Amino acid sequence: MENKEIFSVFFREKPAMMLVELKNAKSTIYASSLAKSVDCTYSHVVKILQEMEKAGLVNFEKQGRLKLLTLTKSGSEIADHIDGIRVKL
Repeated sequence: MENKEIFSVFFREKPAMMLVELKNAKSTIYASSLAKSVDCTYSHVVKILQEMEKAGLVNFEKQGRLKLLTLTKSGSEIADHIDGIRVKL
C-alpha cells in the first residue's frame, strides 16, 4: 500500500493536510489559497475550517474583506503530530 493510502486510512486526508499546510505556510494564508494547495473546493475548505475553529485549532483574522488563517497553539501541536506520522508512514 502506498504511503498516502495508509495515511488516509488513519486520517481524513484533506483536513489533516489543511492543518499541515497551515503549519508549513511561509506567508499569510487564506481559505482560497489553502483550497488550491490541498486540491479542494473553497466551500469545503471553509466548512472544515469552521469546524476546526469550533475545536480551537484555527483562528480567523479579518483583514479588510479577507480572512487570514492562523493556527492556535493546540492546532500547531496537532499539525506537528500529523506531519510526524505522515513522514514516518
